[in-house]
Amino acid sequence: MDQKKIDRINALAHKAKAEGLTDEERRERDVLRREYIDAVVGNLRQELEHTYVVDAYGNKRKLTKRGGIKS
Repeated sequence: MDQKKIDRINALAHKAKAEGLTDEERRERDVLRREYIDAVVGNLRQELEHTYVVDAYGNKRKLTKRGGIKS
């Protein structure tokens, strides 16, 4: 997500606190927030896919998914 979109999210948040948002601005805010959350989750998922755990004996193993985690 680029900085312009993040700045727009922040501007809408400030406006919501100060004077409120129109329906169109609320929809825009919701779309931008969803895009931001998806980007953060995607980056985290990618980072975890390339993470290894090293035990006390120096054995390296890849992280695995657990039962309750959505993919």
